Amino acid sequence: MSRLIPAAERIVRAGKLIQQARELPVPADGGKNNFSYIAQVKDLLRQARDMVKFISMTPSATAGMKAEVKKIFEEIEQANREILS
Repeated sequence: MSRLIPAAERIVRAGKLIQQARELPVPADGGKNNFSYIAQVKDLLRQARDMVKFISMTPSATAGMKAEVKKIFEEIEQANREILS
């Protein structure tokens, strides 16, 4: 059985996944149009989104946590635009 990850830890891990997506090296062949590169970036951003998507629905989520989750979602969208455009 897997252990539960606290909401604060999920937020930190999501931030690290977004940073990994930003630091992923752009391949020389095809550049940002390389399908493997695009898939890796989208997968990292999806993992970050999945990590925090249910936090705001939990009864123990504070207003601060909900604001952090909203900030993570905005950061994911911004990273998607910056990396793949």
